[in-house]
Amino acid sequence: MLEDNIAAISTAMQPSGVAIIRLSGKSPLSIAEKMFKSKTPVNEFEPYRMYVGSIDGENFKDFGMCVYFKAPHSFTGEDVVEFHCHGGVAITKGVLETCLKNGARLAERGEFTRRAFLNGKMSLSSCEGLIDMINSESAAEVKSGYYLYREKLYGKIKEIEGDLTYVLALIDANIDYPEEDIETAEIAEIKGRLANAENRLSVLAQSYAVGNKAKNGVKVVICGKPNAGKSSLLNSILKYDKAIVTSIEGTTRDIVEGNREVNGVTFRFFDTAGIHDSEDYIEQIGIDRSKKAIESADVVLFVGDGSSGLSEIDNEILKQIDNKNVIKILNKSDLFLDGSKIGDFDIEISAKTGSNVKELEQLIFEKAGLNSLNFDGDYLVEVRHYEAICTSLTAVKKAFSAIGVMPLDVITIDIRAALVALGLITGETADDNVINEIFSKFCVGK
Repeated sequence: MLEDNIAAISTAMQPSGVAIIRLSGKSPLSIAEKMFKSKTPVNEFEPYRMYVGSIDGENFKDFGMCVYFKAPHSFTGEDVVEFHCHGGVAITKGVLETCLKNGARLAERGEFTRRAFLNGKMSLSSCEGLIDMINSESAAEVKSGYYLYREKLYGKIKEIEGDLTYVLALIDANIDYPEEDIETAEIAEIKGRLANAENRLSVLAQSYAVGNKAKNGVKVVICGKPNAGKSSLLNSILKYDKAIVTSIEGTTRDIVEGNREVNGVTFRFFDTAGIHDSEDYIEQIGIDRSKKAIESADVVLFVGDGSSGLSEIDNEILKQIDNKNVIKILNKSDLFLDGSKIGDFDIEISAKTGSNVKELEQLIFEKAGLNSLNFDGDYLVEVRHYEAICTSLTAVKKAFSAIGVMPLDVITIDIRAALVALGLITGETADDNVINEIFSKFCVGK
């Protein structure tokens, strides 16, 4: 437990109904005694109970509430006090400044959560889940952050560490008593434990492709020849007029972006300039940008013009995106002359009327590979966790393949390396640089 008391505003610094000023440390109650007056003296407060009274802002008084969280059963693991005052900016700042004048210092970014980590209240992965929840912009981000925050991943990691630690114990026992040959049953046990660890790590590693999209969103690029209805499609998906739509070819000269949440996941849509041969220098820059956007897309929407049929330009574009994750869309179904299908398309829509656009959204969700996303299952969303899992997996595979080939004490080197990698996720082996980087993402009040 750290000796000093820290204080910060834990709510948004803007006019609101209620603001919260939080203190944590060795003796935040001593500060509360100087600042809070109620029928029940502060030194007689029951933990975890809200008291109503007067809060001293030095130059003013505010009628609010105070609550005391007793260590170690608090967020930080230390004694914690919270003042709940009216949410005026001047009131909030005044209460904080009075806390500082009475012996607290201003908390650093994420210092409350850092103290929770240092005091063993949270794993490092749980801390990352908390900041993911705070910064989330979609339901999927909230769910993935909650998965980490509630120590779901931590629990899986500890199970894998349990298998590896047990293997080390078996091998170490054999090394300590070399005169007794290791039993065949124990070799089978070592293989079984390593195989189990490898399987669990493989499942987690494979989940990253989907989990990363759930957290960071899916990039969807709309492409096609000029005047195929790409901008109309973007507007129809976003449900507002983001892109300019005219009958003039080449209206879109630069990339137009817009976000839409589909089934709780953020999809980032990019309307691009129509791809064709152009002698217009400015238009050609837009076309080049379109091609670059396609290269980095998770899903590509190729839009064909159903009122005129496929042209040579369409076929050339299709060749260029042949290796991408493509949905072929035949647009302008409201203008089909005979209702016949032109070419091989995945879906027919009308961006103008909205026909089949909802069905297209579901198709995009499936094409992004998100149908397998299970928020109640095991999955990775952080690249840091993915890299650590892959490092651990490689080491476990190496150890397993060495059984019967290399001496057992040599195998322990890889097993220990696997444990070190997993400790980077929980925080047990993470260095200060990693820890500082994670907490730098936090706001001051958390």
